[in-house]
Amino acid sequence: MRPPRRLLLLLLVGLLPVAAWALAPPRFTGPQSRARAGANGVRGYEYETRYFRQRLDHFSFPGVEDEDDAAAFFQQRYLVGRGGGWAGPGGSIFFYCGNEGDIAWFAANSGLVWEAAPRFAALVVFAEHRYYGESMPFGSKAKAYNNSKSLAYLTAEQAIADFAVLLTDLKRNLSAEGSPVVLFGGSYGGMLAAWMRLKYPHIAVGALVSSAPILQFEDIVPSTIFYDLVSDDFRRESLSCFQTIKDSWKALDDQGNGQDGLLKLSKTFHLCQTLKTSGDLSDWLSSAYSYLAMVDYPLPSEFLMPLPANPIKEVCRNFDSQPEGTSILERIYAGVNVYYNYTGTVGCFDLNDDPHGMGGWDWQACTEMVMPMSYSEDRSMYPPYKFDYASYAEDCIKTYGVRPRPRWITTEFGGHNITRVLEKFGSNIIFFNGLLDPWSGGGVLKNISESVIAIVAPLGAHHIDLRPATSEDPDWLVSLRESELKIISGWLSDYYGASGALFQPVAVKGPSAS
Repeated sequence: MRPPRRLLLLLLVGLLPVAAWALAPPRFTGPQSRARAGANGVRGYEYETRYFRQRLDHFSFPGVEDEDDAAAFFQQRYLVGRGGGWAGPGGSIFFYCGNEGDIAWFAANSGLVWEAAPRFAALVVFAEHRYYGESMPFGSKAKAYNNSKSLAYLTAEQAIADFAVLLTDLKRNLSAEGSPVVLFGGSYGGMLAAWMRLKYPHIAVGALVSSAPILQFEDIVPSTIFYDLVSDDFRRESLSCFQTIKDSWKALDDQGNGQDGLLKLSKTFHLCQTLKTSGDLSDWLSSAYSYLAMVDYPLPSEFLMPLPANPIKEVCRNFDSQPEGTSILERIYAGVNVYYNYTGTVGCFDLNDDPHGMGGWDWQACTEMVMPMSYSEDRSMYPPYKFDYASYAEDCIKTYGVRPRPRWITTEFGGHNITRVLEKFGSNIIFFNGLLDPWSGGGVLKNISESVIAIVAPLGAHHIDLRPATSEDPDWLVSLRESELKIISGWLSDYYGASGALFQPVAVKGPSAS
């Protein structure tokens, strides 16, 4: 069994056959811009949806004859907070770097950005990542995802350049060239925020980087670390739960290889279509465990799926509470049903469902976002597997006609000797990681300098600091967020200098739009 390829950095739901894939990383106004579709919002955070005429390729100069070519540009969606709380020209801007999905989804799940903005009289901007959501080059997703030539511009470098160009244009048109920008991002968006702070230090004064595995490349961290941490989360709740999962893979294969085995598995797990291989089901289960580890929050959430507080505890309780004589696969179904159907409203499961439109991550994983993933022999609840780059590359060539460049990201953005590099060349970055989050294994977990700070939460899960605040938040989470905002306050105070004329922090009584 190989790790499923489509695991999301932030989130992906939808899987490819394990037989076909070795694991790639998770899935994670002015003359050029115009407003469309009035005001809208989520969770009470009000915003205006706008679109910016963005250049498809920032790193070439095709000639003036192409300036009128519609294919050389695309409409990038971005959201601008409403509510009148911004200090105006010169006031700060909170800018969220979009991830591998619809930007409205991330806006709904990044409450810290909205709720902190009034404290700093900041303007809130959420920018969508190219090739996701509505920000499709070539006029449609079908054309954008057509082949390797149309997908060639889906890179982290192009996305960061989009953000830089959008911000520069937005500030100019708001007469806000002097406004300091603070970048925010979680998971892949956090990686982009960190890299943007390093690549474009003149664009932003600092970055809050949440749950961003910027070290998950090459051999910087062990290739087993992600799945070891997933396994640790389940073992932490129940050794029998851990062992049930560990034993289930053989039971699944044995059932699948038996007479009418795939049909029986399809019925046991209430699938909408009959399985073609048992590997499809293995991927579906493996992804559920990974996502559960990522969002093992102490409070109910709906980030990936509607889930109870401490969902791994609930899954393990379902495993362990089944009546005597219940088969191991029936126990597994009872457990994963917590993830895939906690509301009880799903009649059957579609293994190929991708509700958030993140399929572009497969392309990114086959080009520059190569994150080696393995299963260890002892610590893991998965069968042993060692990452095989040759097989990985072969799959990418068959699927997209491209060969991965596994060393490009560290060449472009760094990663090796991260402490020395960021100590000498980096500043004003907060790296948050929750140790329950399996992506923390590829994160920055120690302070690097006075201004490159690591904040670590032993009981934290995937970018829990960015989640909307609630009255039930544990004290450690409230304190953690306050620490982050105090550091950001320091960045802005330094920027404005002694006068502090445009920096007037105010108390925040509750969630509010900027």
